[in-house]
Amino acid sequence: MKQGKIVDMTSGPITPQIINFTVPLIVGNLCLLTYNAADSIIVGRFIGANALAAVGAASPIMNIILFLLVGICLGMSVLMGNFFGSGDIAKLKREISTALITGGVFTLIIIVLGLIFSRAILSLMHTPAAIIDDATLFLRIIFVGMFFTFIYNIYASTLRSMGNSNASLYFLIASAVLNVLLDLLFVAVLKLGIAGAACATVIAEALSALFCIIYVRKRIPILKYTRHEFVFDRSLLRETVNYSSVAAMQQITLHIGKLLVQGAVNPLGIFSIAAFNAVSRIDDFVLVVQQNIAHGVTGFLAQNNIGNSGTRRIRKGFLTGLKMEGIYSTVMMVIIFVFARPFVTLFVGREGARVVDLGVQYLKIMSFLYLLPGFTNILQGYFRGLGKLKITLNSTFTQIVARVISAYLMAPYFGLKGIAWACLVGWVFMVGYELPMFTKIWKRN
Repeated sequence: MKQGKIVDMTSGPITPQIINFTVPLIVGNLCLLTYNAADSIIVGRFIGANALAAVGAASPIMNIILFLLVGICLGMSVLMGNFFGSGDIAKLKREISTALITGGVFTLIIIVLGLIFSRAILSLMHTPAAIIDDATLFLRIIFVGMFFTFIYNIYASTLRSMGNSNASLYFLIASAVLNVLLDLLFVAVLKLGIAGAACATVIAEALSALFCIIYVRKRIPILKYTRHEFVFDRSLLRETVNYSSVAAMQQITLHIGKLLVQGAVNPLGIFSIAAFNAVSRIDDFVLVVQQNIAHGVTGFLAQNNIGNSGTRRIRKGFLTGLKMEGIYSTVMMVIIFVFARPFVTLFVGREGARVVDLGVQYLKIMSFLYLLPGFTNILQGYFRGLGKLKITLNSTFTQIVARVISAYLMAPYFGLKGIAWACLVGWVFMVGYELPMFTKIWKRN
């Protein structure tokens, strides 16, 4: 079977290496964002502002669970990679089976809790009564599909740990395209409403999981299990939980902050919730590229973090990433500012004039702020590449606390524009924490 290409970035031209490492990450994450964006655009245009607001109210809860599962699987993949790299296939298979059993049971518990408490959580977030029924229905259907999300991610993590990153990416692209087609069928043609949008997402996730399972069974014979090989290894459980808990915490910290910010948006009313859902999707498409440039720098720095011999390439790699972030962020500032209205109109159409106006006001402010998250992301990539994970976690936590507090203080006075200014406050606090740490490490090296 063809394995994923391994790239040595300790020598040779720096910029092409970082770009080549980054592009697949960007493509994969854009496919993930396509799921959410397709739901929002089709729901907003074919059902209306209330339905768009319902999806927006449910999305932060959905994303926390999604990225919790993603983080758990990422943590498990570290151990899988270690066992595969050492050639211990028997232990690799025990780790995979232990991960499937443990993660599967955990996912089922999450599903049950989600089905029971979805409405209560939405109520705690001050979700308006006019949309809480639709938001609850959407969220409960999504929770049912979380089992397929776990299966896809655990198999995708297994493939990546063995050097094959392309197969799971192809399945994700196919799933994203299918999700859009099913959304159009269920919502625009069959008129199944918000339940149709949720079912489209679940079916697409189920098929991506099925593709991964079939691919592994057909193309990776060393992972075929006998009845006696599929076991639960208690000795591996603690190590698996240690890795997975840290990775999961890093994944969901930011999304917990988004959930809390949603609680500040909800009292502003349905139009504001719908607009915030739309602009959040647009923001995500801008910010994910910044994050992936930082991940590319992380990979480059990690390979070159080999003592004094790698210091010069580390500095050049960081500066290259900084330039890439600056150029990309500046271009996006102009694009978002100029095309803010057409972008928001994609989600609601001409009949949602109030939603469009609120969204445009938000984006006009945000377009001038995109340089800040670009800078904070490249600093995060630098710290991760040097193994300073505690700094990245603390800085993210600092940003979230500042942003959430500011959102609750400013939203009652400035409306949705206050949520945008709260982002500025959060990023300023984040830079204030990261910059002294960066300066100290940079001078030391």
